[in-house]
Amino acid sequence: MKIVLASSNGGKLRELVAMLAPLGHEVVPQSAFGIETPPETGATFVENAVLKAGYAASQLSLPALADDSGIEVDALGGRPGVNSARYAGEGATDRRNLEKLLGELQGVPSDRRTARYQCVIVLAREAADEEPLIACGSWEGRILTAPRGSGGFGYDPVFQPKA
Repeated sequence: MKIVLASSNGGKLRELVAMLAPLGHEVVPQSAFGIETPPETGATFVENAVLKAGYAASQLSLPALADDSGIEVDALGGRPGVNSARYAGEGATDRRNLEKLLGELQGVPSDRRTARYQCVIVLAREAADEEPLIACGSWEGRILTAPRGSGGFGYDPVFQPKA
């Protein structure tokens, strides 16, 4: 089945293509069709993912897969949350977002740096899908004081999963 991936995030694109290709799904990014991601105006990860999947499905008359995810830091009242990709401003790089996050957490002790990744994935089978498939997940951990490791993207370099 051909599925449009409603995302402009290169890291997410690589991961989802790698997961779905072995299942026989041809995953094509929306950028291949010249479609931009609509503004993420939702107040929740679910609202944003539904909006993106529905938009791509309506533009192409194909099933569309979209996600919205981010990191919630308890010491920051849940920020950056749905604004994770834009935390340091529209068009911010991963590095700028990390710098802002670490700057705001400077001086916060390790035991108060608890956080979680939230992720929602939505499959809209058609443009007017009144019951899209929605999957939600959460991964608990904490924010480190400096980046480490390699191969990750986004906030991965500063997130340590709970053991």
